[in-house]
Amino acid sequence: MANYSTHDIHNIALVGHAGSGKTSLIESLLHRSGMIKTKGTIERGDTVCDSDDLEKELQHSLDIAITHLSHENKQVNIIDTPGYADFLGRGISILPAVESAMVVVNASTGIEPVTIRMMDAAKRRNLCRFIIINKIDSEEVDHEALLESLKETFGKECLPINLPADNGKKVIDCYFQPGGDATDISSVSQAHDNLVDQVVEVDEELMELYLEQGQAIEPEQLHDPFEKALREGHLIPVCFTSAENGAGVDELLNLFSKLMPDPTEGNPPPFMKGEGADMQPVEVTPDESKHVIGHVFKVINDPYRGKLGIFRIHQGKLEVNSQLYIGDARKPFKVNHLYRLQGKEQEEMKQGVPGDICAVARIDDIHFDAVIHDSHDEDHHHLRSIECPLPLFGLAITTSKRGDEQKLSDALHKLEDEDPCFHVEHNVSLNETVMRGLGELHLDVLLQQIKNKYSVEVETHPPSIAYRETITRKAEGHYRHKKQTGGAGQFGEVFLRIEPLERGSGFEYVNAVVGGAIPGQFIPAVEKGVRSAMEEGAISGFTMQDIRVTVYDGKFHSVDSKEIAFVTAGKKAFLEAVDNAGPVILEPIVNISITTSDSFMGDLTG
Repeated sequence: MANYSTHDIHNIALVGHAGSGKTSLIESLLHRSGMIKTKGTIERGDTVCDSDDLEKELQHSLDIAITHLSHENKQVNIIDTPGYADFLGRGISILPAVESAMVVVNASTGIEPVTIRMMDAAKRRNLCRFIIINKIDSEEVDHEALLESLKETFGKECLPINLPADNGKKVIDCYFQPGGDATDISSVSQAHDNLVDQVVEVDEELMELYLEQGQAIEPEQLHDPFEKALREGHLIPVCFTSAENGAGVDELLNLFSKLMPDPTEGNPPPFMKGEGADMQPVEVTPDESKHVIGHVFKVINDPYRGKLGIFRIHQGKLEVNSQLYIGDARKPFKVNHLYRLQGKEQEEMKQGVPGDICAVARIDDIHFDAVIHDSHDEDHHHLRSIECPLPLFGLAITTSKRGDEQKLSDALHKLEDEDPCFHVEHNVSLNETVMRGLGELHLDVLLQQIKNKYSVEVETHPPSIAYRETITRKAEGHYRHKKQTGGAGQFGEVFLRIEPLERGSGFEYVNAVVGGAIPGQFIPAVEKGVRSAMEEGAISGFTMQDIRVTVYDGKFHSVDSKEIAFVTAGKKAFLEAVDNAGPVILEPIVNISITTSDSFMGDLTG
């Protein structure tokens, strides 16, 4: 049995730009809390989080890693995330599993692009946000200027909860015991006053008490409004640490156990039921007595150990040997083993409670973003869409050796299963398979995995240009399909009109037939024929887009009319209309947003 409850759990994502020291900081936290005997280093390649051979070679995290520690009877789960922009999606995709995001900033390099993007992603997910300024013992660091920069970028709610002292060799608490030694910047009393001023703004009763007592408010009185300020984004505490010399690590552990929200206090992720216009929010609460509901936020495929599904329990108590459903599946799977992860190591669990981060192995049907549950009442529950970056960087890929096509296909789909920002597409007209990711490094790493993990040699080249076709004016088309072969014939006649739509609108199909000129069962067949023609193109074989097709009249035969007849008639009528609608070829256009610091704005704008 677990010796902790949901109230004792804290789930934290460590996010931030590459080189900010997230992995090293986790090593210090694990070592200081007694979870590991020796602190690993990036250089030696023996950290808990970076266990992959390629991560050791590049000395950077390339995927998420889950760790846990105990401190003052609290169970703290920490998820390490990669800092390269190419792997941004892997960091964003784990945010529904945590209550808090701690954005790690390198004291030397300051605010960087991924810092901004992860702060924004955490805000959109309604998470409690913290900022950790790491590497405070670096030379020539201006902590005061960095604090001001954080406030300018993310708001005045960014306030230090401790301050560096003795040139980054230690930190001084500004919250629990405000006073004591001198600091490298500002003053402890002023920092404490700023925290109190910010926190009491969310609590009217405490505000009145504060105005009566001045600064004589104890930290215990601030606890509930402190967490309320976190939940509302009214406070973003700033912590100072050095993973290298250990400064601020103990203070960070105390922050975890005393001030971080537990699953009952944080803002829960939004669960929904239904799709489209019928989609409605549903209440999912961290209550052990209710049905089990979990969300799969990571899948790992291992050629030797099988598929590992990693999920957060959001409701109910999950025990070994119980049964769970994946989405609306009719057949459940049995939880033969339940694991807690410490990097690549798997530790057996007997049960999981709301807030626990667990894993199950060798469940082939489990997939990223799946909702798993123990009752058919939750068959149609799902999480609000996770807003990951679109994979736009592409490479066409083929096998180096004939006969490996199926092995490559299997490898690509397993990698696609693991990574929400990796997509595989096949262009039928060009007979070309294209893998798409967030950048060159992203695809390079995946190509290494295809070679090393799945033993497939491949060749790549730039993908063929994704031209499209469309029309420039309205037109009408008509076709009568009539076929007699001695037996049952085929008959279908279609009248339709087409018109161009705004770029990016896609395809619209309108049924304007009245009086039963075309029976209702054949209307989808006409659309099928139109879609077939659009897929094949009318000029050079490129897919057509941004067209509205309105079917307004036709004829049928009570005996000879069949689906295939109206498929053919719809296709031919559409192609006739296209001939008169000024068809053109479109070149691909991509709209991009660029985020940069003020110092580079002039270079970008010229």
